[in-house]
Amino acid sequence: MSVSSGTISPVDGLELPDLGRVAGLVTTAELVRAGVPKPAVRRLATKGVLIQVRRGVYARADLVSRISGPDQLRERRIGIAAAVAVVSDAVASHQDAAFLHGIDQLEHLPADLITVSRSAKPDGRLAGRPAIRVRTTSLPPEQRTVIGGIAVTTAARTVVDLARTTPFRSGVVAADCALHLGKTSKAELLAVTAACRRWPGVDRARRVVQFSDGRAESPFESIARVAFRDGGLPPPELQVWVGGDSGPVGRADFLWRQHRTIAEADGALKYADPDRARQQLRRDAELREAGFEVVHFSWAELTLTPHQVIHAIRVAFARAATLRAGDHLGRHRG
Repeated sequence: MSVSSGTISPVDGLELPDLGRVAGLVTTAELVRAGVPKPAVRRLATKGVLIQVRRGVYARADLVSRISGPDQLRERRIGIAAAVAVVSDAVASHQDAAFLHGIDQLEHLPADLITVSRSAKPDGRLAGRPAIRVRTTSLPPEQRTVIGGIAVTTAARTVVDLARTTPFRSGVVAADCALHLGKTSKAELLAVTAACRRWPGVDRARRVVQFSDGRAESPFESIARVAFRDGGLPPPELQVWVGGDSGPVGRADFLWRQHRTIAEADGALKYADPDRARQQLRRDAELREAGFEVVHFSWAELTLTPHQVIHAIRVAFARAATLRAGDHLGRHRG
């Protein structure tokens, strides 16, 4: 990775090299090349001027304090930057690239592992805390970018990498989120899959891209779409305003227009507020009055008993069809 070089204001009587990295990250070798002897490095670390991030990599304490956010996220960001610094020509990739881009992931980031990619030398793993997984892959310039001083795969490349190497629904969560946030487009995702057409897992990645939909607003909605597909339901419309003759009643998470059925993904906090719960009950009553069936499901229901959620929606389809048939018969007799 090519970085700008220079110096910053003297620290404790020494000029430390500025390589444009997060928190002024610098390796011992880079400090020595800049004229800072190893005893001075140890002295700065002992005095708390430098903070050892991992073996042979230091951050400036005054710059660490300027990074906003919770300590855990700040430490992850610095850890990723340190991993990129110690692996030649590396960029953050996969789950860690998604973290930097702010792209949702279904699985938690492993606390003891950071993943980077580079275009030369074989795959490897560097010991330390956290360990660094090094993947060797093609990294064309158009699939690299920089976020806050950290070299990283682009959002499109990151999504495709995740879609290639994780289960289908995990890939969908990442792809939906990246599209929803405007981090990438389907055209960009398809371009990456075309460039990676011979890579392992690219067929799954292509299916993820084709299935992805930026109208999904959360991982919950993304995995619900996958569950509907797996359960044999037709694709629903997403985030649709629905209502009766007097106007829209509300926006539905999922709508099967032909079946006059709405499904709502109920988050953990949706009914924590009693007023909000009452509003939801009124909204459901208005939607049913307008001729819609309404099905609610929770994260636990979707992940533990998805077949029951699918069954409830199919029952709603049947109930709506029966009501329509009855209305049609009534009008015919009238």
